[in-house]
Amino acid sequence: MNEYLDNINNENMHDEGQITYANEVVSTIVSVATTEVDGISGISGSAGAMTGIIGRNKIPRGVKVEVDGDKVKVDISVTVDYGMPIQKVGRNAQENVRKSIESMTGLHVEKVDIHVIGVSFEKENKEMLQSQKIAMTLEAEEEQQSMPEEAVEVEYSEESSPDAYEEDENEVGDATDSFEQNGEPDET
Repeated sequence: MNEYLDNINNENMHDEGQITYANEVVSTIVSVATTEVDGISGISGSAGAMTGIIGRNKIPRGVKVEVDGDKVKVDISVTVDYGMPIQKVGRNAQENVRKSIESMTGLHVEKVDIHVIGVSFEKENKEMLQSQKIAMTLEAEEEQQSMPEEAVEVEYSEESSPDAYEEDENEVGDATDSFEQNGEPDET
């Protein structure tokens, strides 16, 4: 019980009572606010493992929160997507974390330190794989279109048998003959 009380921090003592926040609550806010930022691929803990679903009563790895009265200091270790401007991504993460904590808790954020501990190639690899799949599909379509007509099998049904084609050709021939005789097509 004493360990639990160590993780509780006071905020704005009022005559009606007080509101307190466990470090886990502020850490969860930090974790969600950080991963919302475009260019952040994840938050990494000391073992380099990316944070996943945040469990109950557990502080997310890679997030350190210090609450002193109504003041908060935050340390976050992140991995950034390859190709993203790290300075801009870091500033966006700091601002999003600051706004989220202050709007949700009313605590004052003194500082947000971002530690970039890695670069993720996952997004780039997905894009490369997608490009390769598209290229393979286009190549397969080109090969199919360049196949000689003899190689393409044609299935005949009763309606499209060779005899049916001969009947159609006779009808076309009759129409041509009447056009040549009258100068106008025969509409029969």
